[in-house]
This record gives sequence, C-alpha cells and structure tokens, in this order.
Amino acid sequence: MIPKRPLLVAAGVALATAIAGGSMTRIDAWYHGLQKSSLNPPDWLFAPGWTVIYALAALAATVAWRDARAQRDRSLLTILFFINAALNIAWSAVFFTLRRPDWALAEVVTLWISVAVLAVFLSRFSRTAGLLMLPYLAWVSFASYLNYKVVELNGPFG
Repeated sequence: MIPKRPLLVAAGVALATAIAGGSMTRIDAWYHGLQKSSLNPPDWLFAPGWTVIYALAALAATVAWRDARAQRDRSLLTILFFINAALNIAWSAVFFTLRRPDWALAEVVTLWISVAVLAVFLSRFSRTAGLLMLPYLAWVSFASYLNYKVVELNGPFG
C-alpha cells in the first residue's frame, strides 16, 4: 500500500518544481527563432510529458520511502530529490531566462547525473521505484541531445 502522507509531500514537491521551472520557461520569439533538431517535439508535448515524468518520480519517491525503513536512508532520499529539483529548475532558468543554451548544456549533465543517482539509490530499496525513474532519465538524455543541437546550430551565445 502507498502511504498517503509521503505521496502528498512528493506530489507537492513535484508540483512546486513544475511550477518553478515552468515560470522560467518562456516559449517566445527568441525560442522560436532558434534552429532546433528535426527530432524536437512540438511545444504542446512538453507539459504533458513533464507531468507524467513528475508523477512517476513522485510515485518512485513514495515507494522508496515506504521501503526504506531507516531514517538515514529516508533523509538521503529526501536530499537527493531536493538536489534533483533544484537542478531541474536551474536548467530552465539557464536555458530560458538567461538564454544561455551553452551553459544549460553543461548544467544538464549534472541534472542527468542526479537522475541516474536517484534511480540507482531508489533501486536499493525497491526495484519498482528505480524503474519508475527510467522515463525521467530517458527524457533528460533526449533533452540533452536537443540542447546540444540548439548549441551546435545557433552558437555562440552571450
């Protein structure tokens, strides 16, 4: 059974992360003027895609929280998710607010590492929790490629 309080907390953190990152994401003339990969998804697909990813991450956090009985493990799980949330928000700030896709490309590496670390750490407590993080890891991998193509096709920036 999924514990309700940890699920509500995880969902709240996911929602706060989505709102914070979304508030820094401007799909405007600057963004539309960038040359992008032919694999770039349509703009409308990003919001539902992120919604699914955040929901899966919140569920993964809750399942791992349930199965990690030691307070030390639960504390580390919380810290890792907060680091990931900060890196997720930072990417949007760097790419869209600062309009520095080149810096965002460097930052996305740390975001990718944080997702990979979470997937491995969560799988120590629950194989399901680790697997629930794989769509997030796959998306950040693909987003890294898209970010790279923006830099390659449009640089230099600044």
